[in-house]
Amino acid sequence: MSAKNFWAEKESAQKTVNRLKTLKSLVSPVMELLQQVEDLQTLYELAREADDQETLHETVKQAEKIQKELERLELQTMLSGPHDAGNCYFSIHAGAGGTESCDWAEMLLRMYLRYFEQRGYQYEQVDRVDGEEAGIRSVTLHVIGPYAYGYLSCERGVHRLVRISPFDAAKRRHTSFASVDVLPELDEIEVEIDWDKDVREDTYRSSGAGGQHVNKTSSAVRLTHLPTGITVQCQNERSQHQNRALARKMLVAKLYQYQQAQRDAELAKMYGKKGEIAFGYQIRSYILYPYQLVRDERTDLKITNATAVLDGDIQPFIDAALRQRLTNSS
Repeated sequence: MSAKNFWAEKESAQKTVNRLKTLKSLVSPVMELLQQVEDLQTLYELAREADDQETLHETVKQAEKIQKELERLELQTMLSGPHDAGNCYFSIHAGAGGTESCDWAEMLLRMYLRYFEQRGYQYEQVDRVDGEEAGIRSVTLHVIGPYAYGYLSCERGVHRLVRISPFDAAKRRHTSFASVDVLPELDEIEVEIDWDKDVREDTYRSSGAGGQHVNKTSSAVRLTHLPTGITVQCQNERSQHQNRALARKMLVAKLYQYQQAQRDAELAKMYGKKGEIAFGYQIRSYILYPYQLVRDERTDLKITNATAVLDGDIQPFIDAALRQRLTNSS
């Protein structure tokens, strides 16, 4: 990075920086744990010689914390897929439930943004479609950080909310649905696409905020892969050229996932289930009434502090999903 011409090729340099961050995220925690173990061992020996029971009790607590951190690092070894260590495109789509589900989709967006901040992930909005009355119909983010795809792929599926509706004057209980989809960011094209014959491009004016240029010119781009019907769109950038480049990356990632699903029967089953955003397909239920409970349907993990979960405390669910992968693969 200190080389004179390191930043001459900005895109290549950024990839190198991101790769370095990923390697540091692996090595640094291990080195810190080793140092903590060494310090704790020294403290334990001194406390034992002095018969300091209070300090001995404290070393036991510290040892338990180190054990938990070690378990977390062991779980990270499950993220060994070809794209697990990289960035991703993260999407939320409102499902059955109308305005209720649009509002729920925006609640999920807030939850995940809090989680990204906790992990130090950067993100940028690629596309957003607001609901007619409230919330969002859909949103796509480009999430940047070590193991973003690996961790967030555990969140792929339908999320169900049960609550007293803020939009119902009779204060009745409503059930809402929204789905989460995650695509890996591919550094190199791994899917063959005939861009001239197989892809239709439509341009349109952006509907979101962004100033006069964004809203008054046809800078937004929608790409449709004709053989599969897969569609992506991007309206984040001011330039139509920039939106087209980003939309192409997203289409490649989506086609890669589609082809993987065709080759892998189990993944195809998962992807098919996510297709219907309604009851019976959820991976997690968030119950706010008549009691508070968040329950993961895959791992049966239950957390009663729903407020904390909706504030971004979702790592226990991701860890449980990784443990399940470990169990299934052994």
